[in-house]
Amino acid sequence: MTSLPGPGLLLALGAAFSYGFNVVFARMAADDGITGVSLVIYRALVMLALVGVAALLWRRSLRVPREEWRAMGVLGLASLGIGTAYLSSVAFVPVSVAVVIFYTFPILIVLASPFVEGRRLGAPLLGVAALAFVGVVCVVGPGFERLDPRGVGLALVASVCTAVQFFAAARATRTGLVAKVFWINLIVIPTTLLVALAFGALNPPADLLRAPWAVTLTIAGFVIGFFLQIASLVRAAPVVIGLAFCAEPVVATLSSAAILGERLGPLQLLGGALVLAAIMANVILDNRPTARGRNPVSETP
Repeated sequence: MTSLPGPGLLLALGAAFSYGFNVVFARMAADDGITGVSLVIYRALVMLALVGVAALLWRRSLRVPREEWRAMGVLGLASLGIGTAYLSSVAFVPVSVAVVIFYTFPILIVLASPFVEGRRLGAPLLGVAALAFVGVVCVVGPGFERLDPRGVGLALVASVCTAVQFFAAARATRTGLVAKVFWINLIVIPTTLLVALAFGALNPPADLLRAPWAVTLTIAGFVIGFFLQIASLVRAAPVVIGLAFCAEPVVATLSSAAILGERLGPLQLLGGALVLAAIMANVILDNRPTARGRNPVSETP
């Protein structure tokens, strides 16, 4: 009998669900004139404040072991690349196209894992990755009528950065969760602020009152999702976590239907079923005795 999913996979699914809800409220905030870049900056500031409180209350060190400086630097830069490239891509291509391209990152993780982790790829794992990607494509819809090379390129950059982020986080196993979140956001804030100022896309704090609930829920959803994501990446292999994140666009689509009144077509429902089937197959594969024996990563936050 197959055992229950491991903590890493459960944390990743929790992060995917949180991010999925977060996108809907970000759309509501955007409808009230709050730019995505501004949301990135303000949520990063909230994250830093929470990390500071957590470090004081739990007496957690923000120190990064010398041997993990490189991994943490890569992790911070990859996180920066995801935010700026993904948000910028939708200025050139439809959101549905950007999402499809961005969610190729689980496939990239699967294909790169033999070179990065020395993980042997079998037909079942490749089949699960392909099934998940087909499901994502069905959920977000084709929407390829307007393809601008700049938007396609930016979405691809975000996808690659996400794959890099997963592998880098899995390498920084001795750096605590609080320290990881602190240094990542410390790298993200100043660079994103420069981008926002350069393009005149920064909303002053007073503007957030245009959509207080949407802004609050957007930031809260990201904060919860980010903590769960970083925690998951040291408790399971990047391949397992990456496939679990295919649930995010499904949750976003279902949430938009329930909250924003967007209608779901038969193809989207089929895509959601395919993604859920891929996640269930991933759980079964990860709980095989040989798979459990290959997963040595763990951390006490």
